[in-house]
This record gives sequence, structure tokens and C-alpha cells, in this order.
Amino acid sequence: MNEQGFINYSRIAEVIECILHSSVQPTLEDIARKVNLSSSQLQKLFIDWAGVGPEEFLKYISVQHAKQILSNTELSDTARLHDSFVEIQRMTSEECKNKGESLTINYNFAKSVFGEILVASTHKGICYMGFSDDKQIAFSELEKRFPNAGFIHQMDDIQQIGLQFFTQDWSKIHTIKLHLKGTDFQLKIWEALLKIPLGNLTTYGQIAEIIQNPKAARAVGTAIGSNPIAFLIPCHRVIQSSGVFGGYMWGTTRKTAILGWEAAKVKVLNTNF
Repeated sequence: MNEQGFINYSRIAEVIECILHSSVQPTLEDIARKVNLSSSQLQKLFIDWAGVGPEEFLKYISVQHAKQILSNTELSDTARLHDSFVEIQRMTSEECKNKGESLTINYNFAKSVFGEILVASTHKGICYMGFSDDKQIAFSELEKRFPNAGFIHQMDDIQQIGLQFFTQDWSKIHTIKLHLKGTDFQLKIWEALLKIPLGNLTTYGQIAEIIQNPKAARAVGTAIGSNPIAFLIPCHRVIQSSGVFGGYMWGTTRKTAILGWEAAKVKVLNTNF
């Protein structure tokens, strides 16, 4: 993992917080001043972290840009990324009912371009991945999901393969195996999320239509909110139909950062081809 990318994220988060909590759109000079950077330092920060300057990045996290993406999004078999690498295996009914009593779960903390992350795995695949601003709170969330499991604080090969997804060198990634506890409906929703192309957005209603249950938008939202795998299952790409990004289990600031970063990466990829 790029250590500098991890360090830069904390400053990026400051900038996004400044924007989200301003009653009027601040200028770049205002933003730079509030995060104790010069305009040139702010420019370098964004180029190093996202590949684009702050002015372009701010366009990518605007409601106007989100509405434009929503109007053009199609969950097709092209331009997708996550479902090319991610393979979901459902936990057995016994593993679900006994709350993980038969499971031994390895877990560890790692650094990513969106902050620290907790990743946990069984011998079959990653069972939880969540961003962790507080290690104890993050581990407590893992324990709540599998209260009877045995936990070992160690990194394993399954986790390392999953964490490679944050390196951006996707040509070298092996299949990432997930071992998930969920209902049939939840798994259907999580699998649908894998079909959202990188840099694209969709709504709860559109996901409900994809699974051919257009009246289930509220249930879809609940299933998305219970997604146990951050980033690899891209629940962050589901937003409100108004273009507002809305809530996120790991914070609105982080969701905004991820969506801006992904939009920037698509721009860079398209420029290079």
C-alpha cells in the first residue's frame, strides 16, 4: 500500500469536511487556508492522491455531476471491475445460525487510500472489511457479526489478496473470495452492486428494478446498508435519485472521497487509452 496515499487521505478528508459543512461553496483559496495549506500545496495534494487537481475533483463530487452520471448509468456487462475479481460464497445455514461458533476468523488492520481498514477472513474467504477510524469500535462491529467465533489477530493470504484491490495494479489481482453471511435477498443485492461500473452511480430504485422487484426500494436500501464488505462490494456507488450522495456506514466524508477518487481514476484511465 502507498504509505503517502494513506497519509494524504487525512488531509483530503479535511477538505471534504470543509466543503460539506460550508453554507456556501468555498473557493480553493478558502479551502487551502482552512486546512493550513498554500494553493500550490493543495494542488499537489490532490494530484498525488487522486490524479487530478482540486478544482476538477470538486466537480466530481457535485450534485450536478452525480445527476449527469445517473442519467447515463447502465448496469451492463461492459466497463465493470469488481465482479471480474470478486467471488461470493454464502455461509452455510449452520454457520449463520450458531453466530460463527464453528468459525475461526483471522483479522488485521491495514492502511488504504481511504484510511485504515479492518479486514477479517475465514478459511474460505473474506467475511468482513470495514474502514476503521477507531480500532476498538471496528473490532466490536466484527464481533457483533460473529459473537461466537474464535478470533486470531493475524494477516493471511486471503486478506492480502483482497487488500491488493487498493493498489490500483488490477492486472495482477487474483480472484478475491468472499465468505458472507446473509439472506437470499441480501446476497442478491450485494451481487447486483458488483455490476455497477467503476466511476458510475445508481439509485436504490434502479437496483430494485435490476432485481425485478421495483417496489422493494426500501428493502434494497436496508440490504445495502448491511453490506459487510467496504469498497470491494461497492455500496458507495448507490446514491439518492436527487444526486445527493446520502449516508454510508463508514461516513459521508469517506463516501464522498471514494466517489471523487473513482471518477478521477476513470478520467485518467480514459485519457491513457
